[in-house]
Amino acid sequence: MIRKISISVFSLLAGASMAAEVPKVLEIGASLPPFSLPGTDGKTHTEKDYADAKIFCVIFTCNHCPDSVAAAARTEKIHQGYKGKGVAIIAVNSNNPASLRPDELGYSPYNDSFEEMKPFADSYGWTFPYLYDGEKQDFATACGAQSTPHVFVFDADRKLRYTGRMDDAGRKKDPVEKSYIGNAFDSILAGKEVAEPVTRSFGCSTKWLFKGDSVAREQKEWEEKPVTLDDLDEALAKKLRDNKSGNVRVINFWSTTCGPCVAEFPDLVETYRRFQNRNVDFISISLDPADDKAKVKKFLESRHAALSQRTQPSMEKEGRTSNNYIWTGENADKLAEAIHPEWTGALPLTVIISPEGKTLWSSNSELNVVELRTEILKGLE
Repeated sequence: MIRKISISVFSLLAGASMAAEVPKVLEIGASLPPFSLPGTDGKTHTEKDYADAKIFCVIFTCNHCPDSVAAAARTEKIHQGYKGKGVAIIAVNSNNPASLRPDELGYSPYNDSFEEMKPFADSYGWTFPYLYDGEKQDFATACGAQSTPHVFVFDADRKLRYTGRMDDAGRKKDPVEKSYIGNAFDSILAGKEVAEPVTRSFGCSTKWLFKGDSVAREQKEWEEKPVTLDDLDEALAKKLRDNKSGNVRVINFWSTTCGPCVAEFPDLVETYRRFQNRNVDFISISLDPADDKAKVKKFLESRHAALSQRTQPSMEKEGRTSNNYIWTGENADKLAEAIHPEWTGALPLTVIISPEGKTLWSSNSELNVVELRTEILKGLE
């Protein structure tokens, strides 16, 4: 269990709602708030575990934010550079997954759940603790974590000496020209004052629990969107393959009688929704008999396979009227030859096509959704 901190703007509940108030940033000179948080290593961490460190650094971050993703490798680098000097670094994910809209997730294959923290950390080779505060957000509240990433550096007496951003690199991959966190470490270790004790922490806002209401409203709006289904012949299939939309295109071949197809379909819709603010579209192609069109549409409606208004212009650019199709051509060989000649005919099949009509990736087995999202991100680079 995560121990409750006494100072919290979220301690008073009105039904299931929480006060829509963002806490203030901890002031310079303030003491480190106590915490008890689960880590990806299976242990519960408290401030007492780091009592011997000359400097204790807390970096509020997450799995999804493009600023956090860009800083992930730099965080491990700064840890390696200072761990031998008595500096202890922990990362803390205080985002609540239920407070994240799908379209905020288009820069990482991971959500901000506790379960997804370990694979995220492993993908960047993190060797420092990664803790979860998203259930109650008490520690983030006590510190006033505004964004991801947001750094808090405490000295040997556990007084706050620096708070703000890590550096000026932002989302660039170039070498860091100015490291605020490194400068803070060096100053404290040398017994000096930190020259810039406070900076702005640029990044995605903390996903506080009270934001869950707006996410629920967005979900309801999505579920009320109309779902369409058009016939697909050979000529239109070739147009889908040529891909003149300007987007990275995900095409899924499926059937209502295919168990894996049905099981993975919600992940495909969710993946489309998370990338809808970027240049990505999703096309579903049913291989059910043409006479089962009503059945296919009913399934699509139950899975809310709607079209985002953000990708509607690219669809209209190609003269299409739907993102969902049922094959009505002579036989499936023509469909395979038009879109993916390597297809064996087994379902499901998912293909990623570049804006130039080049196959970037394909999978003819049950979907690994993290792999799919990773390949989409590669296609967007």
